[in-house]
Amino acid sequence: MAKKDHVSETPATQLLKANKVAFTEHPYEYLEHGGAQHSAAVLGFDPFTVVKTLIMQDQDAKPLVVLMHGNRKVSTKNLARQIGAKSVEPCAPEVANRHSGYLVGGTSPFGTRKTMPVYIESTILDLPRICINGGRRGYLVGIAPNVCVQLLGAKPVQCALEE
Repeated sequence: MAKKDHVSETPATQLLKANKVAFTEHPYEYLEHGGAQHSAAVLGFDPFTVVKTLIMQDQDAKPLVVLMHGNRKVSTKNLARQIGAKSVEPCAPEVANRHSGYLVGGTSPFGTRKTMPVYIESTILDLPRICINGGRRGYLVGIAPNVCVQLLGAKPVQCALEE
């Protein structure tokens, strides 16, 4: 009997299972600084449907999560304006790790250590299915995008920039 690629549970997959969310598992060979573009290429997915989980902070160093298309960047100016912040910037990797409980490159918006506000690029919600980090480097889960709104209370924003 062939062994299926099974990935051990993460806080993210535990949360998804506890909420009876159907998801598919997509392990891949992790590449340092490869990002969503690399995982999309390896798995044969459109990078537009592979969603990055970015840990950022506002001017008061309050953390927040931004979910963005794998082939787009975040306009921190537009994001700050839409969420009523003076400024938004990415957290340093060690700070992001502390807030999320995950290692950068394996950050999932699900099952984070701290509860943080979550913002999702609105066009992600138009997709039939997305792949998002499952809580470990080299591991994506496929879900319906509305799960981010239902489980995380993700608020739609428009802050995508072409890479």
